[in-house]
Amino acid sequence: MTDTAQRLLDSATAAFAAKGFHGTTTRDIATGAGVTPGAVYVHHKSKEDLLYSISKVGHERTLELVRSSAASADEPVEQITALVRNLAQWQAANHTRSHVVNFELPALSEEHRADVLRMRHQVEDEFRQVVEDGLKQGVFDVPDSNMAVVTLLSMCIDVGRWYRSNGRLSAEEIGEHHSQMALRLLGVR
Repeated sequence: MTDTAQRLLDSATAAFAAKGFHGTTTRDIATGAGVTPGAVYVHHKSKEDLLYSISKVGHERTLELVRSSAASADEPVEQITALVRNLAQWQAANHTRSHVVNFELPALSEEHRADVLRMRHQVEDEFRQVVEDGLKQGVFDVPDSNMAVVTLLSMCIDVGRWYRSNGRLSAEEIGEHHSQMALRLLGVR
């Protein structure tokens, strides 16, 4: 990727996070990247294509993170601890990108949204497998595994909405806090 293409992605991410997709113009993106508005179209077909690039990369990284976290341990308690800690920490450390990746999905085209949602379902499947394994082994105690997964993911993903770098807790502390809350939610004694 060229330096200009990266600056455009970074600028688009910042602008989408600050103004939303529909409130951001290609002029805003170009100005933030230090290029002319026409340069946006040299690297991307459209503003929506920029959003898709940001969303796709963000979801690919999330899926990689979740898979490696689940594979880092053999027991469901350790797996869910790693999954939640690492995902919440990533959401905090990358809160601007996370905000765009998770909350601007409705602005994607049908085709692009379907591609991103496929990856989101794979992330859910990783969490679901760990939760179901924990239920089978008797180390988790929840009445509805699907609701537990939705709650855990919502808890992690929402960090990108409210986290601020200058806040009371660091990204690492948020990850630790959320992992402890996840164990309580799952009924781990």
